[in-house]
Amino acid sequence: MSGTRRYRSRLHAAVRRFTQRGILKGIAWSSLNVSIEGTENLAGLSGSYIVVSNHSSHIDATLIVCGIPLEVGQYLSTGVAADYFFTKWHRKAFVVLTFNAFPIERGSKRHKRSVASQLVAEGVPILLFPEASRSRTGKMTRFTPGAAGLSVKYDVPVVPVTVVGAHQAMPVGRTWPKPGRPPVRLIFGKPMKAEPGETPVRFTERISGEILHTFDTTAVEMGIPTQAELPERVDSPDKTRSTDKTRGRNAPDGSGDETNKGETNKEDGQ
Repeated sequence: MSGTRRYRSRLHAAVRRFTQRGILKGIAWSSLNVSIEGTENLAGLSGSYIVVSNHSSHIDATLIVCGIPLEVGQYLSTGVAADYFFTKWHRKAFVVLTFNAFPIERGSKRHKRSVASQLVAEGVPILLFPEASRSRTGKMTRFTPGAAGLSVKYDVPVVPVTVVGAHQAMPVGRTWPKPGRPPVRLIFGKPMKAEPGETPVRFTERISGEILHTFDTTAVEMGIPTQAELPERVDSPDKTRSTDKTRGRNAPDGSGDETNKGETNKEDGQ
């Protein structure tokens, strides 16, 4: 039996539709004022593709899996930290049912690589955050080239997704959005592929540039800081530092550790 069968199960997709669209989306959308743009760019998308996005809040993965059109996103799979989400049955059940999650073994790069590669190779779209961990200030950091490497290796498109306002709504250290339904915008860009002869590193730069441009344009419209106006880092009190040590253990996407970073670097030999 294929190791990816569960991720492509119609029964699981039906259950996930209820948990995502019926429960999680209702909770998130009632706490945030969410605007979604660019869904027309995804028309006709099928099979494997790789969603990449900037990452500054635990709410990012929820926004993406609940905001992507169901007809193209019903099998979208998100990598999560195995040592947290797959060690307790209730956590595992939540991320599997809600995020179609696959486990990422921290410190086992060979396993991480094989799972991501196998999913893409067998037609399962995946969600990655190439910054490897959440930004503590909202400022984008350098994208690792693994998503681009997978795209080149398997000749599948990358879908750039820009999340704007999530950091202001639910920054690092918060477990719930700020009151007042703060505005958040989710923008789906046009699918991208590497140009002839373009390396994964160069392709990554083009992807991040697209997301950066979309972020800044949208931030100006929303009246929030652009990337150039955001600080590189913040001074951390002891409590924040303590929270930062375990921030990846509470995120469905496994951010906050070096898991995604190790995975993405390994895919193209970087």
